[in-house]
Amino acid sequence: MELITKKNITVEFFFNRITDKFKIVNFTGNRGFERLIIEPNLHRPGLALAGFVDLFSHNRIQIFGNTEIRYLTSLTEEARKMALERIFTFSVPCIVITNGIKPFPEMIELADKYDIAIFGSPDSTTRLSFFISDFLDDQFLPQVSLHASLVDVYGVGILFMGHSGVGKSEVALDLIERGHRLVADDVVIATRKGEGILMGSGTDISKHFMEIRGLGLINVEKMFGIRAIRYQKRIEVIVNLEIWNPDHEYTRTGLDDSFETLMDVELPFVKLPIVPGKTLPSSQK
Repeated sequence: MELITKKNITVEFFFNRITDKFKIVNFTGNRGFERLIIEPNLHRPGLALAGFVDLFSHNRIQIFGNTEIRYLTSLTEEARKMALERIFTFSVPCIVITNGIKPFPEMIELADKYDIAIFGSPDSTTRLSFFISDFLDDQFLPQVSLHASLVDVYGVGILFMGHSGVGKSEVALDLIERGHRLVADDVVIATRKGEGILMGSGTDISKHFMEIRGLGLINVEKMFGIRAIRYQKRIEVIVNLEIWNPDHEYTRTGLDDSFETLMDVELPFVKLPIVPGKTLPSSQK
């Protein structure tokens, strides 16, 4: 298990990752792409536009919704430029305008002057803020990298763990062949979201590929279809695979509850002995 430390992201990374998901429009080219986003929270600068900047959270992404745009529309061109420049002088990471509204010419002018990116979206402020916050949470919340496989089995996220070569990928492939869904194989990124919630996902590199000994790399999506994969799933059960040891006493009835703590989240834990040469379904007959 490897801890993934919190990291800042650039505006360029932010734009490239959300542009297709949220139909983001870029009004300012690559200006301000090197700026850093250092926290996952968003800010609506209504009071700052009106002149109160004592509590202005300038280090956050600034969201301009109907309220901000309506206020700026009510001002004269000179007053509007002064109000906007008050925001731009704080060197905010970037600005996102919602509801399909285009930026004022003064905003484009100030974006060129202060090297700040301006994006737009047709979504409502509430909807877009939720999506962006969820995306930023994935970048900034505590994460660990696990050598494991994660499969959605009848709606339950099961994390298969065990030492290298024990057969985690083979078990996951058996389940996929029976209609269950792969989330990630070999490397699972676990993100703690909220109290007692762990979400698991794969990496951009591995995606939905699996490495099966004797077969090589297989593309699960291409072989089994889009319904055979998921991009993320809540981790709800940990199953530790180990080679059957006849000298070890195993709990056969499953009446004794066991739990394992992962990132301070307590999860049901099952120790599952397996026999080489048998698939998971056949070993349970």
